[in-house]
Amino acid sequence: MSIERIGSTERMSKIVKHNNTIYLCGQTACDEAWDIAEQTQRCLQKVEDLLSEAGSSADKLLSVTIFIRDMKDFAAMNAVWDAWIANKPKPARACVEAHMARPNILVELCVTAAQ
Repeated sequence: MSIERIGSTERMSKIVKHNNTIYLCGQTACDEAWDIAEQTQRCLQKVEDLLSEAGSSADKLLSVTIFIRDMKDFAAMNAVWDAWIANKPKPARACVEAHMARPNILVELCVTAAQ
């Protein structure tokens, strides 16, 4: 079975496709000055764009792991998530508090989807 890697660097690939499954690298917001709601919205848009590039869509999500810097932001992040996922099939989901690579990153999404 072939493995297709899209947007590869010396460290990672933005998208990996294998066996009709799509794996996205962790998605963070481009502007760390945004609050948790804006960072979450921007991450979700990046997920949609990458899934489209890979030949899939948010309707084919299998699993999403959400890392947030501080659980005090859980409700605000969920408000954005709930609005975004409202009319889509629901993936398996986990949300954990995590130390981020940079202190201004408030949320990161790791996504697996069907092709």
